[in-house]
Amino acid sequence: MAAPDYALCGMVTEISWSASIAGDRRQFDITRDPGKTVIFTRLIDRVEPPTKDAPQTLILAHRRELVEQAARHCESAYPDKSIDIEMGDIHASGAADITVASVRSLVSGERLTKYNPARFKLVLVDEAHHIVAPGYLQVLEHFGLEEKRDTGPALVGVSATFSRFDGLRLGAAIDHIVYHKDYVDMIGEKWLSDVMFTTVKSKADLSKVRSGKDGDFQTGQLAAAVNTEITNDITVKAWMEEANTRKSTLVFCVDINHVVTLTAMFRRYGVDAQYITGSTKKRLRGERLEAFKNREFPILLNCGVFTEGTDMPNIDCVLLARPTKSRNLLVQMIGRGMRLYPGKEDCHVIDMVASLETGIVTVPTLFGLDPSEVVTSAKVDDLQNLKNKRVEEALVSGEPPVSSNILSGDHNLSFTHYDSVHDLIEDTSGERHVRAISPYAWVQIDSHKYVLTAKGGILTLERRLPTDPTAKDSESTFAVIWKHSLPPMETSKSPWSRPRTVATASTLSDALHAADTFAASKFERIFIAKSSPWRKLPASSGQLDFLNKLREVSEEEPLTEDDVTKGQAGDMITKVKFGARGRFDKLMKVKRGVDRQAEKGRKVMEMRERETVRVGPVEA
Repeated sequence: MAAPDYALCGMVTEISWSASIAGDRRQFDITRDPGKTVIFTRLIDRVEPPTKDAPQTLILAHRRELVEQAARHCESAYPDKSIDIEMGDIHASGAADITVASVRSLVSGERLTKYNPARFKLVLVDEAHHIVAPGYLQVLEHFGLEEKRDTGPALVGVSATFSRFDGLRLGAAIDHIVYHKDYVDMIGEKWLSDVMFTTVKSKADLSKVRSGKDGDFQTGQLAAAVNTEITNDITVKAWMEEANTRKSTLVFCVDINHVVTLTAMFRRYGVDAQYITGSTKKRLRGERLEAFKNREFPILLNCGVFTEGTDMPNIDCVLLARPTKSRNLLVQMIGRGMRLYPGKEDCHVIDMVASLETGIVTVPTLFGLDPSEVVTSAKVDDLQNLKNKRVEEALVSGEPPVSSNILSGDHNLSFTHYDSVHDLIEDTSGERHVRAISPYAWVQIDSHKYVLTAKGGILTLERRLPTDPTAKDSESTFAVIWKHSLPPMETSKSPWSRPRTVATASTLSDALHAADTFAASKFERIFIAKSSPWRKLPASSGQLDFLNKLREVSEEEPLTEDDVTKGQAGDMITKVKFGARGRFDKLMKVKRGVDRQAEKGRKVMEMRERETVRVGPVEA
């Protein structure tokens, strides 16, 4: 018996899906359908049992809606099979042809013991980016799937989001991805609805909002910052300005109070808005959801109910009224509006962007752009072209512009200028975004390059640009690189080990979370945490001597312990040791190029001015 392959499939809505199951390469012909639930349920009959005594299938999900949805599709696809649900106070027999289970219920008490692993041919995991969570791993271990074996059921996971906020690798449970389709490609190939993006500055102040256990904003504090009269008014006016002709808008809020308050604000402006929350009674919830699907009212507000696994293809506008640090959550919210629907040309996504210093993830970040990019009615191609333009600028100049509003009609490029290398060393604006996401004191040493260093090692996070930015599939990636100190040896030319890439990711935030997870296992927290008390102490005499020797060259006033803290001085010294002089020289080269272009433009304007003929008196 060949060893089963543990496969992960994402955005599986392609008509021809090639999957590797039980070591046998097969072609599964699946008709066009909008949801991955339909697709993975149709997979069940196509998987051959490893033995004649193993006909059963287990489907795992983490939310009630997903469990009920999978059960409905199985009942429709397999009317002759027995189907059980294991969830809450509903107990399955353990012997049904197909069991759809809530992971939380399955691992509670002794419920898992009634399932005989030898009787199962397939374990299917919906929203498989959760698969490395403890509950899932407990189930996999019960079925002998904690590692690859020669016998036992096949493991298949499906997900639209392959990354996790905590940086943990799905490779702990999944061997390989057998199929993946990027949503940008799926829009271009008409598998998904076209999307139009607009970002709006909400003026919400998130500077005092802390992170919760999951790494995203703490819900109570976020609600207090976002659920204000001013911010809610801006949100409603943004919708009225940009999307008041849309027929079905889904609004994502922070919590129940935010839902109720924002709903009242819409109604104050005469807009028929209704809401559904986790506490909405089942009958009322069903009635409102059905009415919204029938487009009987234009706006449905929710908080955390419709982020995953909900089929409402009529949605033609998604209003993101809740900021997030989670790329997965952002993708899931946007994804609610991507289903195809008769008469629907596109979905307008309106992103209410708050202060960027807090580590917020915005629509532009999904396309590899700076989160501060402001876009208005931008299509996917517009954002892709803007990303390519930014990459080309980076390749040419070595230092991309801080931001520009090209899609809003403002073509001016803005740069940060430094009068001396000491200004660059003392500037902390580059660290502000990453330190808002991370609890550690990362230091920016170059454009898109950061280091975290302490006794025993150096961890580097850097962006790697594609060699050909014009290629269709060109993507920037972020890499996490580790070097550790070596014992002193006469034959060794370097005190450090060879650099080792320990993680890669498509976005800065994903790479940073992976880097933080790795750093926690290599460094003592007190030495790298940005909140460590020692960072607030006065700079040491050794630190001041080091920095003041640099300042003597330019005859700047020497620093004293009243000027900088120990943490600030340590960050400055890190920048010096890792190439601040080289970065300053590169920035000056870019500045000289910009100045030359400006001078050239000024001369052209003067020449045109002299050549202009005006009707009227000639000046003396």
